[in-house]
Amino acid sequence: MNNLSAFDYLKNLYRTGGMTVRLIFVNSLFFIFINIFQVYARLMGEESLFFNKLLVNVFALKTDFFAFIYSPWGILTNIFSHFSFWHFAFNMVFLYFSGKMFEQLFDQKRLLYTYLLGGIVGGVLEIIAHYVFPSLRENFPVVVGASGAIMAIFVALAFHRPNLEVRLFGILPIKLIFLAVFFLIQDFLSLGTQDGTAHFAHLGGALLGALSIRNIYASKNIINIFQRYMDRFFAFFSNLFKSKPRFKSSNNRFKSDEQYNYESKKRQNEVDQILDKISKSGYDSLSKKEKDFLFKQSKK
Repeated sequence: MNNLSAFDYLKNLYRTGGMTVRLIFVNSLFFIFINIFQVYARLMGEESLFFNKLLVNVFALKTDFFAFIYSPWGILTNIFSHFSFWHFAFNMVFLYFSGKMFEQLFDQKRLLYTYLLGGIVGGVLEIIAHYVFPSLRENFPVVVGASGAIMAIFVALAFHRPNLEVRLFGILPIKLIFLAVFFLIQDFLSLGTQDGTAHFAHLGGALLGALSIRNIYASKNIINIFQRYMDRFFAFFSNLFKSKPRFKSSNNRFKSDEQYNYESKKRQNEVDQILDKISKSGYDSLSKKEKDFLFKQSKK
């Protein structure tokens, strides 16, 4: 491992670090690309307006609906984009700690789809708010940042395991639900202020996060529905480039929704019991079997 080059180390980290690390990698690539263009725009002087406009058209979400319909991809690209270093750094730290805790309770696909759908719902709410409220209607800014998507992950985590404790600043133990409520109140009280923050996007992501853990094992759960459609979408394009086998096996078995939900709930109950044991007696109190089980669940 010590002989790995920086590129090999990053490649290995991307491959083994889980969905949280992969999302951070994608956000980082967007940030690097955006800032290369920003530096070039500054150096070009008069042409800087053109390049800055290009960045906005590609990477930002326009809250003016009529401008949005000409660049609808912004609803997705904006949740990976940051134009300032501190905005990027804070969000990535928040994503890392929230995502890693999320991966201990749920599978990696659920983390990805909660992130995507949380960001999309946050963006839609931001657009609607700028048409509903007169004070916001006077100005239609652009929105960038992963905050709404990360809020979806954090609120889902906090609402699912409200008694889970974290150490604030590494010292003060505090329950996740209290942190979530603090952020929600802060965003609500900041609505209508000109602080440059998309508070409706944050609240939209939080709303999605809260809804995402309702009837979490049911087929009608909002994330489960989104995941089914996205899986079909990716499978469709994957099959376009995949050669079909001449013979199909007749032994394939597919699980019913009831069987799948039962097994998922059973696994989740086992994870909850192990996490409760960790909170009471520490990680070292786990048996090898329990550690292996928890490790396998975190890699799904």
